[in-house]
Amino acid sequence: MLMASSVLLGACCNEQANKDDNASAPLIGRSEVQVKDGLLTPEILYSLARISDARLSPDGKKVLYGVTFISIEQNKGNRELFTVNTDGTGKQQLTRTPKSEQNAVWINGGQQIAFLYDAGGKSQIWIMEADGSNRRQLSNYKGGINAFAFSPDEKSILFVSDIKFGKRTADVYPDLPKATGRIVTDLMYKHWNEWVETVPHPFVAPFDGKTLGQATDLLEGEPYECPMKPNSGIEDLAWSPDSKTIAYACRKKTGMDYALSTNSDIYLYTVATKETRNLTEGMMGYDTYPVFSPDGSKLAWISQERDGYESDKKRLFTLDLASGQKEYLTLDFDYNVDALSWLPDGKSLYFIACKEAVTHIWEIGTADKQIRQITNGQYDYTGFSNAAGNLVAMRCSMVDPVEIYRIDPQSGEATEISFENEAIMSQVERPVVKPRWITTTDNKKMLTWVVYPPRFDETKQYPALLYCQGGPQSTVSQFWSYRWNPALMASNGYIVVAPNRRGLPGFGQEWLEQISGDYGGQNMKDYFSAIDEVAKEPYVDANRLGATGASYGGFSVYWLAGHHDKRFKAFMAHAGIFNMEQQYLETEEMWFANWDMGGAYWDKSNAVAQRTFANSPHLFVEKWDTPILVSHGELDYRILASQGMSAFNAAKLRGIPAELLIYPDECHWIAQPQNGVLFQRVFFNWFDKWLK
Repeated sequence: MLMASSVLLGACCNEQANKDDNASAPLIGRSEVQVKDGLLTPEILYSLARISDARLSPDGKKVLYGVTFISIEQNKGNRELFTVNTDGTGKQQLTRTPKSEQNAVWINGGQQIAFLYDAGGKSQIWIMEADGSNRRQLSNYKGGINAFAFSPDEKSILFVSDIKFGKRTADVYPDLPKATGRIVTDLMYKHWNEWVETVPHPFVAPFDGKTLGQATDLLEGEPYECPMKPNSGIEDLAWSPDSKTIAYACRKKTGMDYALSTNSDIYLYTVATKETRNLTEGMMGYDTYPVFSPDGSKLAWISQERDGYESDKKRLFTLDLASGQKEYLTLDFDYNVDALSWLPDGKSLYFIACKEAVTHIWEIGTADKQIRQITNGQYDYTGFSNAAGNLVAMRCSMVDPVEIYRIDPQSGEATEISFENEAIMSQVERPVVKPRWITTTDNKKMLTWVVYPPRFDETKQYPALLYCQGGPQSTVSQFWSYRWNPALMASNGYIVVAPNRRGLPGFGQEWLEQISGDYGGQNMKDYFSAIDEVAKEPYVDANRLGATGASYGGFSVYWLAGHHDKRFKAFMAHAGIFNMEQQYLETEEMWFANWDMGGAYWDKSNAVAQRTFANSPHLFVEKWDTPILVSHGELDYRILASQGMSAFNAAKLRGIPAELLIYPDECHWIAQPQNGVLFQRVFFNWFDKWLK
């Protein structure tokens, strides 16, 4: 592993140079759309502005946030920065550039804004005044910067940059510099959508207000990733209020050890001495999201108990840094906690939690451990910011994209202040989403969202789609998606049935954990319970039912295809598991496969594993009798595209009508706008062909 031993950073570009650099690039801005017939379409969906990272100013009076605008024609997006007063007035667009501004934060008491911007091939730290003026580049780190955080006294900057991991073929055989073969000697050589040739490391550098000094790698000489891929970011690193220490989450493992374990820890790094100590030694699951209390005496973080179980309950812990005493605050709260934030008095914390398929903001006292739900309603709150007694949050639902709301911390009353999508969404007729509690085969109650088309007429009959969730442990909450969008499906004339089947969080650990080692079991019966119950309604045509899903949802579709007893007339699966034995050896995060599948297929003494592999969808292809559309990305290293191609080939060889939508340049997700629109067009063409 090669590492940078020193960094030279400083102000090197001025505002004019930045303008000149971007002068010829086309700008992507807000779309002006006329909605035909008031119905949502794929093109309208991709015209919506995407809001992220709402942050209150230190005085709590303004909100800084990002908006990504999409150009289908240019096949890309661009993110700009905005501010708005917390009463909804004074909205201002701060940036108008052809490349995205990221990771924007308030500095200098709210008088300035720091952000990431790529003006020359690598993202660097830039700053500007709070009104967007006097924009200038601050860093010039050769490796580029992925994320950053100013110390509270603003005399240092913590940043994340990728370093080289392992040896390349050219390092081993210098006389073969053009050889493309990779020499692999251990596991975790690929991860989700990349070959692992770099890992992120945190660096800290002194800052005098104008330039940065020499940077120090917090993990110098260590081949570990921090933040942890693929989902962690700067939130897994935190400055202490006195700017003397940094807490960070890291799983200090590589290769097979990494592939088999989720055991990360919270470490405390002292800036002056460069000493590091483990704060959570002996806590065996994921430990993430460290947050110091306002006075620096305590640290809060999210902890999972069991090693190898990435969907274990996310528990809220605090640590008294002087005494070393740990407190488990959410012992009696049977739901996951996310997005921690201390209140100014240090006596309580805000967090986000999903309960019964809606995600809200909660408060917990550190002394009495009393929990209070702040927000309410059929919504998902996806993030929040609190400062100076004020609270703002991002909120969405199945029928509305994310917008920013001012929240009354006492009453929970929410008032929209961003209105980024008002011009388009005011033209759209919303579907109606209703919760329905359905009795399962084992006499449990299961929450199922039923989404009705705009202008629903109960005297007519509609085709219906069963939505099968991925994860598998991912709640079907009031989410807004640009691919799996129930409002879009309903707007195309379908009733959507979206069950919170067994294996989903938000309904307690017992409900969540039932799925592990039982992929073809009770949760599949839950699917049947949901679609069978809704299909009894006179406005549902039971002869025009379809099923769709991605990832574990794709597995579900493949499994249903061999077991549905002619319930469905069409299927669609994206990035699904078709052959379980194949998946066990092809995937990268082996802790996931071992926990959810129960173990290796060759372990004949393992009854749980043998049940899992006996329920592999590919073993029931002889029972397939229904048209199926398969979609997959060839850069998907989580579930390889060979799974989708195998399923398509099997269907064709069986004489079943089938189509394959294969993306050579997409991974487990579909990121490019034109590919996303293509996905939706093929999706609806397929189901319309067989169900309408």
